[in-house]
Amino acid sequence: MDFTFSSSALPTSGTLVATAKADAVLSKSAQVFDKLTNGAVAKAVEAEGFTGKKGEVLEILAPAGMDAHRLVLVGVGKVEELLLTDIENMGGALYKRLSPKHPEAVAVTLDGLAVAGQSADVATAHLAAGMILRSYRFDTYKTKKDDDRKPSIGSVALHVSDIKEAEAAFLRLQAVAEGVFLTRQLVSEPPNKLYPETFADEARKLEELGVKVTVLGEKKLKELGMGALLAVGMGSERESKVAIMEWQGAKDRKEAPVALVGKGVTFDTGGISLKPAAGMEDMKFDMGGAGVVFGAMKALAGRKAKANVVGICGLVENMPAGNAQRPSDIVTSYSGKTVEVLNTDAEGRLVLADILSYVQEKHKPRAIVDLATLTGAMIIALGHDYAGIFSNSDELSEGLTQAGKTVDEKVWRLPLDDCYDSLLNSEAADMKNIGGRPAGSITAAQFLQRFIENDTPWVHIDIAGTAWAGKESATAAKGATGYGVRLLDQLVADRYES
Repeated sequence: MDFTFSSSALPTSGTLVATAKADAVLSKSAQVFDKLTNGAVAKAVEAEGFTGKKGEVLEILAPAGMDAHRLVLVGVGKVEELLLTDIENMGGALYKRLSPKHPEAVAVTLDGLAVAGQSADVATAHLAAGMILRSYRFDTYKTKKDDDRKPSIGSVALHVSDIKEAEAAFLRLQAVAEGVFLTRQLVSEPPNKLYPETFADEARKLEELGVKVTVLGEKKLKELGMGALLAVGMGSERESKVAIMEWQGAKDRKEAPVALVGKGVTFDTGGISLKPAAGMEDMKFDMGGAGVVFGAMKALAGRKAKANVVGICGLVENMPAGNAQRPSDIVTSYSGKTVEVLNTDAEGRLVLADILSYVQEKHKPRAIVDLATLTGAMIIALGHDYAGIFSNSDELSEGLTQAGKTVDEKVWRLPLDDCYDSLLNSEAADMKNIGGRPAGSITAAQFLQRFIENDTPWVHIDIAGTAWAGKESATAAKGATGYGVRLLDQLVADRYES
């Protein structure tokens, strides 16, 4: 899709889209179209009982008196209740409805509809972003793509009053959408194509945007003493990696960065503690946390965020083999703390432990956000609409919660407490890697907190339920959601940009 913003007169050809409010009073553009069609628009509104409530659509084909192929009225409901994410959802719904018809040209006007304190021009940019987000398809490995039937829209012209304001908002949103697409692509890739080495190659591509990328191989990881992370990958023929991505956008390049930390288990069999066969194919997206960090770094660099941010991801494959780690093994982490591994399927926390310690020592971050598809218990607790968050900082937790509300990527804070932490105590080592079945997501977070030093503000996001969706949403098809990219981008924008 090609997007253009125009302040010229409303077009009267192609596919035309206008809005209608909850009282069903025709908008200015709809009044123009009604006049051109000798009252056909008003008659259609009355005949169809169209009320303009949010999500309602009225489609008039080949309206008489116009060159338009179709005229679409989209209900927005009560304007005072609208959020920018509602406008994005409207854009996504429009793309889904129109793209199977392959329109060459679509023209959209929001009729000066200011939303949530933002101008109509900014709202229009968000509508375009919603269309972009809904357009993603994972069809990389289809040999017959049947382009004639593939949903598509040629060009989209958006009617605004201030072209510069609309374009500026759109360019930022477009950069973030590209980050979301990267995450969706990575999470969708099969494990024979995406493994630690090829995953690290994706990080190197970010250098084109000005991101400094460093990839550590197993030789270096052994020298550093990342025993917990390396233990996870012992059973795999694939070499484990750590990818470090640095973006320096703040005025003061020496300012302490925000650290984004991701679990990148490219396939998780469970290791010797083997998972059941049913559903194991889903474990290709156990690298979802790292996928989000990659996407967020692309988004931040793409829009030239005025903040210093470091992304670090542990990239491993958890496989069963003669040399795989065993239940009851004791490993020594990068921090020097020892861990009794009672379940090799609780591997993500081992990966995160080492890179959390490393990023604190080497980069001295002002705040840390880690993301992981860490526990199935998270899905039991919150389902697929909220991610669970755990934090040692009320301020950081609240900032993330507000960012989630802004971009409609919901989070819910769960507790951390000594009563949960004590469940990790081991008689043979400094700690064990599981705390039992009760409160499994909480004890996993408590394990990670043991590797946070000097009260560094830290939040852990368990995205097990939100990284992948079995049903479509307004702005995403079934499959990889890209959840977390927009959340992190908004957090940085709200709290850390200079």
